Amino acid sequence: MNTSGSGHTLSDVALDITVECMDERGIRHEIDCVLGYRSSDPFAVAMTFITGDGNLVWTFGRDLLARGAEVPTGEGDVHVSPAIGLSGRAMVSIELSSPDGHLVLLARACDVDAFIARTLALVPSGRESDFFDADLLISQVLAS
Repeated sequence: MNTSGSGHTLSDVALDITVECMDERGIRHEIDCVLGYRSSDPFAVAMTFITGDGNLVWTFGRDLLARGAEVPTGEGDVHVSPAIGLSGRAMVSIELSSPDGHLVLLARACDVDAFIARTLALVPSGRESDFFDADLLISQVLAS
């Protein structure tokens, strides 16, 4: 799922990272982004891309990111898998697809691992339901 926005979302855990991608000509680009996690939305992580035209936010499952750092994982518009960068460094490939296009990003595995560890310290795996507020979600949906 992706959403556009002009500001950062408030996060309990936030990590500024730089990801790499290649364009269709094979030219490497670096993109600044923020990985974010809120205990009030314990199943999801947000990847906010910082751009001159405003921020672009992709939201997907925390489990998808954590599992994908170890083994290829994902269906639909987000796929995550371990990778090796051109320098031989351990990376995590994050593949995003939408009707507007397709983008494959490489994040340093140590950054992704550190982010996941911080989210798990806040909300342990299997305990997400203890933090999830279904009543708040229902009220937000009904207010839309």
